[in-house]
Amino acid sequence: MKTLIAAYSGVLRGTGSSILSALQDIFSITWLNRSKVEKQLQVISVLQWVLSFLVLGVACSAILMYTFCTDCWLIAVLYFTWLVFDWNTPKKGGRRSQWVRNWAVWRYFRDYFPIQLVKTHNLLTTRNYIFGYHPHGIMGLGAFCNFSTEATEVSKKFPGIRPYLATLAGNFRMPVLREYLMSGGICPVNRDTIDYLLSKNGSGNAIIIVVGGAAESLSSMPGKNAVTLRNRKGFVKLALRHGADLVPIYSFGENEVYKQVIFEEGSWGRWVQKKFQKYIGFAPCIFHGRGLFSSDTWGLVPYSKPITTVVGEPITIPKLEHPTQQDIDLYHAMYMEALVKLFDKHKTKFGLPETEVLEVN
Repeated sequence: MKTLIAAYSGVLRGTGSSILSALQDIFSITWLNRSKVEKQLQVISVLQWVLSFLVLGVACSAILMYTFCTDCWLIAVLYFTWLVFDWNTPKKGGRRSQWVRNWAVWRYFRDYFPIQLVKTHNLLTTRNYIFGYHPHGIMGLGAFCNFSTEATEVSKKFPGIRPYLATLAGNFRMPVLREYLMSGGICPVNRDTIDYLLSKNGSGNAIIIVVGGAAESLSSMPGKNAVTLRNRKGFVKLALRHGADLVPIYSFGENEVYKQVIFEEGSWGRWVQKKFQKYIGFAPCIFHGRGLFSSDTWGLVPYSKPITTVVGEPITIPKLEHPTQQDIDLYHAMYMEALVKLFDKHKTKFGLPETEVLEVN
């Protein structure tokens, strides 16, 4: 009898160990799956923004035009009526939504790369600012995540400062896309909008301008740190006219997330790109990232490379209603010097060698 009880106890102990082992296996599998699910959510969150950036405006325009030819034509009429009355809203800073800026999808977006915002100096809420963002990269993903969402807590790092990321005015002529952009605090990069925000919207405004624009995007490639700035002086003139302080920003890693076919100067490809840039405002790039399900395939999903956006020290700018060319050149030179110093001070912290030089074109 004692022998049977001992044997039974041994079986129970064995069964208990087996059950415990099985439970551990289940939990480890669950954890693994959760990790994979989270990574896929990150990929999807990035892809939805990339597709929105590339095709949302055109797709919604086509759908709206088609709706005119269906029984739902009244919906299209109502939206176009709304569009007419709301046409100038983007020029007045848009219609930002804290709810949209705090969507969980942006935290997945941030963690995919990951993206980090580094503050080096405090900003006074009694002043207005023009942030110069460098480099453009293919899509300016760091600029979008840091200043059009709250994923990196820009409002907590710079309390009392309202960031407005400026982009092509043509985007705000696209139905639905314009609403999506405005909800994040994105505005047109034109003189009317900037004049309004810096003169009629109080203080504490920060307009983020990707200074290099389309021209800079054409030279975007992994391993290259170059900015198009030497002849870009319009933002300095605007800063002087409104007495808005200039803040240089360098985003380490912005050029690493996509690979691009670079056309040589004088080639037919570069000729086409420059014509688009001149007449439409953007330059079409032939680029690729990774695939949706595998990093070993090509696709539109950017590569998951760290992007670290460093916000530099503000340069105090006087208010001059009619700045001379000499004034513009002086503060432009100060800005270029500040940007190079910012790059040199932080480059080794983010994986670049001490010998790396920022190329200013």
